[in-house]
Amino acid sequence: MTWHLRAKGWQANVKRVRRLMRKMGLMPIYQRPRTSTPAPGHKVYPYLLRNLAIDRPNQV
Repeated sequence: MTWHLRAKGWQANVKRVRRLMRKMGLMPIYQRPRTSTPAPGHKVYPYLLRNLAIDRPNQV
């Protein structure tokens, strides 16, 4: 947005444009990373230390 405004001849700072867009409720459209979705067919491994009482150093 800042590049477009500067190309039109307006002086616009990146932080000002971000603040005004947040105030107006506008969000940029871009592909967000999908880091929390597992791959199809990926095996889920169990957590082996769940019920293990660790009571001394270097036990695990």
